[in-house]
Order: sequence, then C-alpha cells, then structure tokens
Amino acid sequence: MPARELLGGVLSRTDFRVLTINPGTTSTKLAVYGGDHAILTRVLRHSDEEMRQFNGMPAIKQLDFRSLAIRRELIAAEIPLMSLHAVVGRGGLLGPVTSGTYRINESMLDELRTAKRGDHPANLGAILANSIAEEAKIESFIVDPPTVDEWQDVARLSGSSLMDRACWGHVLNTKAIARRYAAECGKPYAELRLIIAHLGSGVTVSAHENGRMIDSTAVQEGAFSADRTGELPVIKLARLCYSGRYSLPEMERLLFGAGGLYSYLGTRDLEDVERRIANGDSFAALVYDAMVYQIAKAMGSISTVLQGKVDAILITGGMAHSERLVAKLLPSISWIAPVTIYPGEDELRAMAEGAMRVLRHEEAAREYKSEGDN
Repeated sequence: MPARELLGGVLSRTDFRVLTINPGTTSTKLAVYGGDHAILTRVLRHSDEEMRQFNGMPAIKQLDFRSLAIRRELIAAEIPLMSLHAVVGRGGLLGPVTSGTYRINESMLDELRTAKRGDHPANLGAILANSIAEEAKIESFIVDPPTVDEWQDVARLSGSSLMDRACWGHVLNTKAIARRYAAECGKPYAELRLIIAHLGSGVTVSAHENGRMIDSTAVQEGAFSADRTGELPVIKLARLCYSGRYSLPEMERLLFGAGGLYSYLGTRDLEDVERRIANGDSFAALVYDAMVYQIAKAMGSISTVLQGKVDAILITGGMAHSERLVAKLLPSISWIAPVTIYPGEDELRAMAEGAMRVLRHEEAAREYKSEGDN
C-alpha cells in the first residue's frame, strides 16, 4: 500500500519500512530500516573492472548498472518492493536549499539527470530512489543534500566580486549529529551554539546557531584531507593553472581527488599513514601533524563566527575513529568548549530518519524548486 495512504496513523511508529540508497564513486551503499532499526545494510563494492566501462562517461550512464545491483540485493534478502513505504536517495548537486527532507520531483530529477550543477555519482541517489518508488507506488525523498545553504549573508563574500563562496559540504551527517547531540543533552538544536567538524575523505567545519548552519568551510576551503587540498596559496595556484602543464580536468583532479595526504604520501588511507609513522617515517608524521594543525586552525577560526560562545564541539566522520588524530587535535580546541566524539558517518540512518520524520508527521516534506520554477 502506498505510503501516502498510510499517513493517517494506520501504522505504528515502528512499522514504517524505508529503503535508503547512497551511491559513491566505487560503491553503492543501501539499507532498509524498519522503524528505528536496520533490517538490512549492504555496501556493494564496484570493482575497477566493472567501472572501467563507464570511464569518461557522465554518472547517469551508471543508472541501470546500479539499479540492477540494488534490486538483486533486495531479492536476495527477500525484501519485496511492495513491503516498503518510502525510498530515500542521497542528495546530489542541486541548487541552494534549506535543511530538511525533500520530496523527489521532476524539477529535481531534471537537474540531476543533466548534471546541471556538476556531475557526481551522488546525483544518482534521487534518480535511483524515484525509479524504485515509482514501481512500488510509494513516495521518494532526499534528505539534507550537500547544497543545503543556511549561511548568513556576510559569509558569502569571498574577497572578489567575480565569485562568491559556495556553500557545499557534508551536511547530511553534520545535521544528523547536531540532532543526535541535542537529543542526548536534552536541549533543542535550535537553542544550541555548536562547532561541528566532519572529518572524512573531505573536511567540513561548521558553525551552528538557532538550528541553522550559519557558516562552514566550503569544499574548496579549510584543511587538507585524504585527497583534497583545502585552501591553497592563490597566486601560486594561478601560476600553476597558466603554466601549461595541466588541463582544466587535470587541475580539478589535483585539487579534488589527488591532493592532501595522497599528494604528499601517495595514499588516502589514514591507517596506512599511521603505520608509516609508527615505523619511523618522519615525513609522514610531518604531513599528518600538518593536517591536524589545519583542522584545529579551521575550528578555532570558525569559533569567532559564534563570538567564542560555544556550547559544544562535535567531531564526527571516518577519521574520528583514529585515537591518535583525536588525541593530537584535543589540546588545540578543548579550550573553546567541551568536545564530544561521534566516530564514523551513518548517512544511511540519517536518510532514513529524515523520511521517518515525514511519515510520522514530525516534519513536513519540502518541495524542491529549480531556478525558473514558479
């Protein structure tokens, strides 16, 4: 029975069943939640050989390949589509939006299919979710896409009238952690002043006030990470761009995919770097310490956005699993506010929670409007 026919309270809070889909560069993560509990979680790894057929092609060409992989997994787990009440896809590169759960509509799908604002596997999230939901005759959503923009106006100016700063980061996990901390401390998120650092393959450090992310390090800014450069000396960067050594796609790859730890050490694996340090690699130690230094500096800088009045610092993401990294980071930031660590990034759960809030009437679904929509 379609989810829209069940919103009158026929089902209990624990009965809603939601499929979540998160496409990445070399994997498709999926989960099925029954109420607040995962019934199924899978990470479908796509080998280099499988992905080679899509080299040089836009992400949309992978749609049938990924859809078939998801459907096979659901069949193997004996989860029929008709048992679902909603499907949630990872939000892709859309226009600026307010935080929330968005019903997937044609305006959104059109932008993602044509990669209007950039091509990325995450664009497939809503398209895959919509395809499955249409077959099952249920609703489909995205939750807190990377382009959620709640910045205050003063944060938008870059220093050049030729470009503004772009709000784009790890919003899904950041917002989920903010809500989780608020529930744990017994205070509304809207009443907390928080600094949240998402430390994953990329780093996003954000300031939260009155339930809004009022500033953050955008994807091209802040600390370097596993394979992203973060901020660079702009004149040297400009000279490199005009050196004739690199094409535009090559430059973009150097900044976003071949920067950070990978640029210095040839690896994106933080554990590998830590093993090298344990074996006496002094250069690896220097690079590691520089990354931690830049993360701390970004957190200290953004504390000024909240005028130093910070209730808590929350650290999350894959790198937060590292006891070494956290131990090195704490002395530089713990004077700002109490620190709580939430290792990992449970984005599939965050997506399910967003859909559940709509199904349970705790939140109204938002409608995405593309530029030019009335």
